[in-house]
Amino acid sequence: MKILLISAFFPPEVGSAAHLYYELGQALRERGHEVTVLTGLPRYHVLGDQQDYRRRPFVYETYHGLKVLRVFNVDIPWNIPVLRGLDQFASALFAGLAGVCLPAFDAAVVYSPPLPLALAAMALCRARRRPLLVNIQDLFPQSAIDLGVLSNPYLIRIFKGLESLLYRHADLIAVHSEGNRRYLLNAGGEPDRVTVIQNWIDTEAIRPGPRRNGLRAALGLDRRFVVSFAGIMGYSQDLETVLHSARILKDQNEIAFLLVGDGVEKPKLQKLAQEHHLDNVFFLPMQPKEKYPEVLLASDLCLVTLRQEVKTPVVPSKILSIMAAGRPVLASLPLDGDAPRLLSEAQCGKAITPSNPEAMAEAIMQLYQDPKLRGKMGARGRRYAVEHLSLEAAAEFIENSICRI
Repeated sequence: MKILLISAFFPPEVGSAAHLYYELGQALRERGHEVTVLTGLPRYHVLGDQQDYRRRPFVYETYHGLKVLRVFNVDIPWNIPVLRGLDQFASALFAGLAGVCLPAFDAAVVYSPPLPLALAAMALCRARRRPLLVNIQDLFPQSAIDLGVLSNPYLIRIFKGLESLLYRHADLIAVHSEGNRRYLLNAGGEPDRVTVIQNWIDTEAIRPGPRRNGLRAALGLDRRFVVSFAGIMGYSQDLETVLHSARILKDQNEIAFLLVGDGVEKPKLQKLAQEHHLDNVFFLPMQPKEKYPEVLLASDLCLVTLRQEVKTPVVPSKILSIMAAGRPVLASLPLDGDAPRLLSEAQCGKAITPSNPEAMAEAIMQLYQDPKLRGKMGARGRRYAVEHLSLEAAAEFIENSICRI
């Protein structure tokens, strides 16, 4: 089968969307399908010089065995919400026009958000008379409304209308948790066209290993208890809570905080760490995909954080990576979401109330003092990831879902 994957982000960009669809493309290719990826020119958390890409309006290439069409987009500043919103519509337009020129395909899968890209993919598949699976990873615009990023009532009405249009007319929608499915059904989705597929993780690429590795040695952390966060440092991640927790534990010389990644909030976080003389906090830039497992393995405890305002039942994909690496999870996020339910079902970590540095510091101390519990949590998380969250099972589910449309 000829399958078209559509995503706003794709390697060499670094991030969950890029990694998920790269892994899915490879898994589908290994199952005998011919996979083409429609995406934008690299611009978001890109490692290395990508000027060769940016000099051209589009690039058609083979990337690690996958055919990839990269279409023009504008390299905008990511800290200006209005520009990001306009960019979503412009990028969707360019992708839709490029999609018309693509060779024939049998079915398509699109990553959403951005919402306009999913609508462009739906229009493309209608024009080509091909089925479309919409893979919704974040409930936009509700997530932006909850965070206060989207507050203009006219814009909210526009995006809500577009959201309803997508939910009512998509051939098939896949979400990553039951809480997300309930939201979609309440927002106009049809029960027989909304399904659940938990996000996947490549459990061969991320495996348990020794904690003492080259990264620890390079940072001088060989003998310390490392509490890590790795990922996008944006507003919704609430990383100020982590720094306030580090301040509480400043006198615990054995405990170090390692924050790995980039994002609009990082300069503010670095300034806060300097102002409070937090020499127990270490920052690293975003790491390439192949280095990410080393960050996890260097950790004794891995953090997942979200603000209290995040009301949508999101399950951050970094939880799955942590589980695959056999490390315990400490999640500071709304307790009524689906992420705490996953941690409870897998028995692989602890969830605490968000934006509460005292509670985080207390939980870190409890787990620091109980290595046996940490070991059990890590082992249970690894086992759950292998049995329930494998990339191969997800690829098979998506393949079968496409065939049923």
